[in-house]
Amino acid sequence: MKKINCLILFFGLLQTAQLSAQSRFVNDTLDANGDSVVVTATRTERKLSNITVPVTIINAKTIQQNGSLRLTDILKEQTGINLTSGFGAGIQLQGLNPDYTIILINGEPLVGRTAGVLDLNRIALGNIKKIEIVKGPSSSLYGSEAMAGVINIITDASIGAPLTVGLRYGTYKTVDANLETKLQTKNFQYQGFINSYHTDGYSIRPNSNSRVRTPIERYSTTQQIKWELSSKTNFVLNTRFTNEQIQNEIAVSNNGVTIYSIGKENIKDLNASASLNHRFSKNLKTNLRTYTTTYDAVQNLLTINGLPYRDVLNHNFKRIENQTDWDLNKKIQAVFGIGAVWEGVKSSRYDSEKLRKQNDIQYAFTQWEWKASEKFTLIGGVRFDKNTQFASAYSPKLSMLYKLDPKHQFRFSIGQGFKAPDFRQLFLDFTNAAAGSYSVFGSAQAQQVIARLDALGQIGNLFPNYNLLKALKPEYSNGVHFTWDWKINSSSAMSVQLFRNDIKNLIESQQVGTYISGAQIFSYLNIGRAFTTGFEVEGQRKFNANWSMSGGYQYLRTGDKDQIAAIRSGTVYTKNSQGYSRLMKLNEYVGLPNTSTHKLQVKINYNSPKGYYLNVRAIYRSKWAVNNNNGNEVFDNGDVFASGYVAINSAAGKSFKNGVSIQGGIDNISNYIDAANLPNLPGRTFYTSIKYELQKINKNKIK
Repeated sequence: MKKINCLILFFGLLQTAQLSAQSRFVNDTLDANGDSVVVTATRTERKLSNITVPVTIINAKTIQQNGSLRLTDILKEQTGINLTSGFGAGIQLQGLNPDYTIILINGEPLVGRTAGVLDLNRIALGNIKKIEIVKGPSSSLYGSEAMAGVINIITDASIGAPLTVGLRYGTYKTVDANLETKLQTKNFQYQGFINSYHTDGYSIRPNSNSRVRTPIERYSTTQQIKWELSSKTNFVLNTRFTNEQIQNEIAVSNNGVTIYSIGKENIKDLNASASLNHRFSKNLKTNLRTYTTTYDAVQNLLTINGLPYRDVLNHNFKRIENQTDWDLNKKIQAVFGIGAVWEGVKSSRYDSEKLRKQNDIQYAFTQWEWKASEKFTLIGGVRFDKNTQFASAYSPKLSMLYKLDPKHQFRFSIGQGFKAPDFRQLFLDFTNAAAGSYSVFGSAQAQQVIARLDALGQIGNLFPNYNLLKALKPEYSNGVHFTWDWKINSSSAMSVQLFRNDIKNLIESQQVGTYISGAQIFSYLNIGRAFTTGFEVEGQRKFNANWSMSGGYQYLRTGDKDQIAAIRSGTVYTKNSQGYSRLMKLNEYVGLPNTSTHKLQVKINYNSPKGYYLNVRAIYRSKWAVNNNNGNEVFDNGDVFASGYVAINSAAGKSFKNGVSIQGGIDNISNYIDAANLPNLPGRTFYTSIKYELQKINKNKIK
């Protein structure tokens, strides 16, 4: 009943307040007519009003006024995005797991995923110009990992104060300090950013000293240089370095017995990119860019039985790419790209940390845009990837924009995304001695390793799917998105998006056998056919010069087609309330784990011409399945669920003419806690911050 009331309230607000899409009211990189400029959707500069795919822009002002420190803070408040809790804070986009969304900084991918999750807590937001979110398959431009979409974090040295200093202090002795410098001359721009972060972590488990988020020391710095070599040529250099130290000190009491676990983890993340841009003419330009990144993570732990445990991951990624943009005429524009990637991993979980697993990729892509008229635009593109670890992959995409009139426009896109098998799925060689001695072997070597163990007399039983182990195929998604944008008036509009993603060759871990001790043996197989489908509604209403309201709602359904077919055929059983087996009904099926049917967020915002601002932001997420407890490997109503929750955040501040700004905020006002399922959501936290900009640059003087 509470869910129904929430939905009724939200749609009532849409009707009475005439909400408008948040992405339509951005104040970001603007052209001469005040239209936002987007680069991620097409890999070229395009006006937001002319983009054929759904795009959300989060500008620097929104990030600052929300009090967002890390990338996760701002993303979790966006429509269609949920946080995941395993192996760091990842994001789930339109029901698809973290490894299906590519994360970029200035167009370059981040590496260092653990079990498919890229921990977004390591990305500070202090020097972010804007964040662009593209929903839907984007592999036609970005290749693997872009099945669900793209998140691009963009920095810029061109506009801002020459010196900015910021300091924030909050609950759990959390200290965040920023120093940003900018220098600009006629032909040269420089930005330097330093961030220092410390937290004692927090303890939210009753009657325990156990911390969910452990003490963290994090240092990061970014540098950006733009140099105009001539009127037609410029050079851009970006560097980023992060050093993170995590101290794990856990003590858990159970039935009078205290179990201790102590460990340290050190993470280093270094990347650098350089690009040379040249414009041959008004209609022809090219970009040559190189990129290198290295991610090192070393974890030294003591297991519960006192045995030492060491986990090492070294991941490097190198890329060279050329992109050429050609405007054939006023109606036709083309993009051509070619590149190569060299990627390698050394890990204690892959045979030996001394042996490097290598993957080389060559790729080419093209995109053609046809502006048939002022009302109709059509874009088609395709990418080809040749990979040393699996068969070649093609990724086509077609999208269109139709402007019915000044108030109504429609976007439609259909495309195919793909995700290559990762190193973990190919080469993992891991046995967890602390948790029953189960093993997980990557598919590329599983049969060889298991055969060797069998010859030694260590294998008890092999399942029929053991014979299905072979080279993994890429996962493919076919995505369809339809968006209707309605500009009600100068201050009100709304956006409705329908989406569907169908995945084939889904890679899943499956038990393939047992040891003679009974311990389980797992590997990875292409066995699943999953889907996510639903709709999103976004909007904002500007009541007057000071007050505005925005919101978004997502309805999501997910599932595995093979599981649904098995239920319909009467071969899937569940348990009744007495624990006896019975046939499972289709209406009991809840879909994929860790996905919520409903998500709602509402924001009330006040901005005064005198520099005062206040916002209140509420997030609701419905329950989601977390554990299968009846042994049928299908999630139904009788399994274990995380409860739905409501989190309310608020921030207020004041900007002064002398360059000083202050802010205070409260996150999770209702103090909602779920340590097991929401470890990234602490209890109620408070913070205060101060920032000083030495001198404002007159933007009107910048040419």
